Amino acid sequence: MSNSYLELSNAISDAVEKAGKSTLQVNARERIPSSGIAFGKDLVLTADHTLEREDDISVGMPDGTQLKAVIAGRDSGTDMAVLRLEKALAFPAELSKQARVGQIVLALGRPTDGGIEASLGTLSAISGPIRTHSGILDRYYRTDTTPYPGFSGGPLVDAEGKILGINTSGFGRGTSITIPIEIAWKLADELAINGAIKRGYLGIRSQPVELNPAAQSALKREQSTGLLIVGLEPLSPAEKGGLLVGDILVGLKGYAISDHDELMANLTRDVVGSPTPVDVLRGGLPQIINIMIEERKPEAEHQGHPQQHNHGRR
Repeated sequence: MSNSYLELSNAISDAVEKAGKSTLQVNARERIPSSGIAFGKDLVLTADHTLEREDDISVGMPDGTQLKAVIAGRDSGTDMAVLRLEKALAFPAELSKQARVGQIVLALGRPTDGGIEASLGTLSAISGPIRTHSGILDRYYRTDTTPYPGFSGGPLVDAEGKILGINTSGFGRGTSITIPIEIAWKLADELAINGAIKRGYLGIRSQPVELNPAAQSALKREQSTGLLIVGLEPLSPAEKGGLLVGDILVGLKGYAISDHDELMANLTRDVVGSPTPVDVLRGGLPQIINIMIEERKPEAEHQGHPQQHNHGRR
């Protein structure tokens, strides 16, 4: 007679063992190490906030070997970073193709030399978007696994030991979330190749306003809010392109823009360096103005966060 509990227990242990081969230790801060995921044979994906130094970084392999590593790319907006190992000895993770609310999941970490650590739970919600200080994550997972110290940068895995995403507590709010693997892997590719995530910079200060019925009628679509431009950054794309204080920004590249989140979500790498149509209401009448969007510089990442002011700079 089979013992279903024993079979489940063994399956979970097998999943931990399998994913543990790709779960690494990242030594880049004074306190407890963090974790990472083998993105390639010589590449490690981890949480950016755990990299408290840029030199003297090492990565602990499952067999205890310590390899030197350098930062190949990092992005505080998504709390992701990619490390490049001195030797191509990592075992790349196997990815899961689908996440479902209610499925059994495991959060893994390797914060000590004692071996892999695991926390069992369920995937409790698929949510999004979530605002970061310099961008938007379209989607994220919430689980009831326990985010033990040093688990940031480690994987969330399914019952087969395949990677569902990367766990991080770097967005604050007192909780840990999981960035889905299809998003994380795409961003990791860009970080490994370019060293940074390219984002668009418009250079406006704005605040949400309601659109009256006449304005909505002029737009010929249902849209209840837009962004009133209350300031322009000197020599910014917005100023050079002809936007004016008092314009109400209501669209970008054909998409309706109702708030700061939607504007940030559409200032993506594909608009950088190309004329981009910006829809505004000027004097109550719709106009389309082509703006040459520039790349946002790292020093501008923290400018005018909407939570810090009554208006947002974008």
